[in-house]
Amino acid sequence: MNKIILASASPRRKELLSQIGLFFEVITGDVEEITTSTLPQEMVEELSYMKALDVFQKLPKEDREGKIVIGADTVVACDGQVLGKPKDKQHAFEMLSLLQGREHYVYTGVTLMKAGEKAETASVTFHEATAVHVYPMSEEEILKYIDSANPMDKAGSYGIQEEFAAFIKGIEGDYFNVVGLPIGRVYQELKNFL
Repeated sequence: MNKIILASASPRRKELLSQIGLFFEVITGDVEEITTSTLPQEMVEELSYMKALDVFQKLPKEDREGKIVIGADTVVACDGQVLGKPKDKQHAFEMLSLLQGREHYVYTGVTLMKAGEKAETASVTFHEATAVHVYPMSEEEILKYIDSANPMDKAGSYGIQEEFAAFIKGIEGDYFNVVGLPIGRVYQELKNFL
């Protein structure tokens, strides 16, 4: 079995990979998250590729054989706005005010990368999109959520698996994609990529 390297410090991605019984190590990169695309699905694919490539290139060349690097990136999109992680509590409040009472989409891009033949790099990149419907929230509820949870490290300022679950009306698509990694698709792609 190939050795898996997760190019992400996200505790949620680590938890999801562990949940399906995969053994992996975490090596984080330091990619500046600047993308040339303006479409959320292209942005997450581009960023996931950059993250995977950054970590892959940090591996000594003689140490790349038999290793697969997984890079991932998640954003939220609503009304043509792409929402990453909030800069501060005020920014989180603005994001949640935009999302409350309506539908938005969560996009996660994933790249699998390994050493190919003749020392070339082989990779596959894909994305998943999930529609999320949020109940209306009062200003007080938004502020309480921001104070009681940790929205600062999450795209769109919320975690569906946390207290914010009280405001989820429903979803269309992969729940785990909203958590941060479409783990079923990742597993199927890994099987084909080996």
